[in-house]
Amino acid sequence: MTAPAARPEVLALRRSEIRILANAGMGRSDVLPFWFGESDLPTPLFIREAAAEAALAGKTFYTHNLGRPDLRAALSAYLTRLHGLAIGAERIAVTNSGVSALMIAAQTVIGPGDRVVAVAPVWPNVVEIPRVLSATVETVALEPAQGRWTLDLDQLMRALTPGTRALFLNSPNNPTGWTLPAEDRAPILAHCRRHGIWIIADDVYERLSYLGDCAPSFLELADAGDRVISTNSFSKAWRMTGWRMGWLTLPPSLVEPVGVLLEYNTSCAPDFIQSGAVAALEQGEPDIRALRDELMASRDQVVAGLRALPGFEAPTPDGGMYAFFRIEGRGDSMALAQDLIERAGLGLAPGSAVGPEGRGWLRWCFAARPEKNAQGLERLGRYLAA
Repeated sequence: MTAPAARPEVLALRRSEIRILANAGMGRSDVLPFWFGESDLPTPLFIREAAAEAALAGKTFYTHNLGRPDLRAALSAYLTRLHGLAIGAERIAVTNSGVSALMIAAQTVIGPGDRVVAVAPVWPNVVEIPRVLSATVETVALEPAQGRWTLDLDQLMRALTPGTRALFLNSPNNPTGWTLPAEDRAPILAHCRRHGIWIIADDVYERLSYLGDCAPSFLELADAGDRVISTNSFSKAWRMTGWRMGWLTLPPSLVEPVGVLLEYNTSCAPDFIQSGAVAALEQGEPDIRALRDELMASRDQVVAGLRALPGFEAPTPDGGMYAFFRIEGRGDSMALAQDLIERAGLGLAPGSAVGPEGRGWLRWCFAARPEKNAQGLERLGRYLAA
């Protein structure tokens, strides 16, 4: 008898190489971990207290599919202030994490056989989610040039052919830190308008930009009726990775169907966690600015340390929390990452985890204390010397 099996599309999904590495090294006191994309500091206390008080007050019941009205209003005020134009609460849907926001966006507009384009290398969920839905994915590769990551805009335009259903674009980008130049937004938006292509923007790192208070956003140019969906999360800018809280900014015509999809996915976000999210939005700006300053200092520390080592290429990230680098002559990033755990006690993410465009590269999450980053650089130097 043949064993029961999942759908071929599910069986074909890539296993997370980052998780494979982390599971091998997790719990070992001799390993310095830089593999996950999160700060090594906990969520700010005022956010934790707001959620704890709400839970103790009994806010443990179902909420609206689209999120509590006060949270949607707080998100509206935040986005309006951030982007300089009115973004109403009626365009916002609260989700259980940024990952869920991406999945809901894809389920709303992508179907079997659709063609999707993604800028890569990129966090694997961005390219694997369309494949779960039986869509096909083509990537346009970022390239290092003059010490930074760049996108060939003409190459992207050629890939966005008539009949393409959606463009997935993560900026600032995980893993490279590449950030979409402000002047590239208008031609991309105009091209997608002309061909009826959805833009699904993964904006989770938009506040962790080293070029300004916020990375350039399609929300600042798009009309409410444009095929533009912004997915976002509380995970990175507010240090809330474990809370699993995100949101979507949608064209008004999508809000009702998204509410139905949310019912069939998770029903609603937890009430008391939404209280923590409201506190984050209303009180969190000083913490975001402090985090960005810390990350900028850490970026400079780690990139300079990597470039000081022989045979290293380490383009400067313009946003996010990662250094994406490679070592001359070391093409198998998974084998190298495994060897670094065993021989150096250093936990980095293999570039192959983010797709074929990342083979030969390693990702270092520098959202860590300066002394931890320094110790990691020292271990890497000793490993190479040995």
